[in-house]
Amino acid sequence: MSTHVLRCDGAPVPIALAALPLTQTSAIPDTTLLDELLPVMAADSLPRLIVLGEDAGLAAVLTHLMRTERLGVEIGYVPVDRTYGSRAYETGTGSAAAKRALDGKPQETPLIRDDTGKVLIGRATLVGEDGGKLEGEAYVDDTRLFTGKVAALLVSPTLELPGLHSSVHRGLRKKRWVEGRAMQLGTRGAIVTRDGITTDKPVRRSTFYRHHEPWLLVR
Repeated sequence: MSTHVLRCDGAPVPIALAALPLTQTSAIPDTTLLDELLPVMAADSLPRLIVLGEDAGLAAVLTHLMRTERLGVEIGYVPVDRTYGSRAYETGTGSAAAKRALDGKPQETPLIRDDTGKVLIGRATLVGEDGGKLEGEAYVDDTRLFTGKVAALLVSPTLELPGLHSSVHRGLRKKRWVEGRAMQLGTRGAIVTRDGITTDKPVRRSTFYRHHEPWLLVR
């Protein structure tokens, strides 16, 4: 098995990974760099890539693997601090996450993407234009989440099937999460923040759903 470390935005390298081959990249990995690295790793029958960084960096890696049909690469995730993604996938952080990424076994894990073809790792937040209330209607599979206006709509992946869960934010009320394969929103206009990155333009429809192939998460 060949194991390679992808270090995003100068993330600290745990001692357990210090002796492994390492490639430096930006917070959002450069796809050209990935295209150079992945064929080299593919020479091994069991390639493993350990991503040091944040949810958005891992999401970019998996988006590229999905688009280039390379989801057979085993992926370890080592965030510095707790993130929505580290909680969703129970990876741990720092040294503990590094040991798991190095010694763990790959597990087929639901891959959640949206209708723009981008992978979601931790949390998507949808609000109305200019940060105001979100007006519209949303469903998870056949269950209606809301109709009318809410402060925000939240979507996160889950470690096990069906793959995602979603909730609406209504002030101080306790959030009720609904699990399913897909979340669909129709709205007058929504601003989407996906793993900390916010879209430039409002959308009238947004869908997050389980991809037909899983990814291989090392845990």
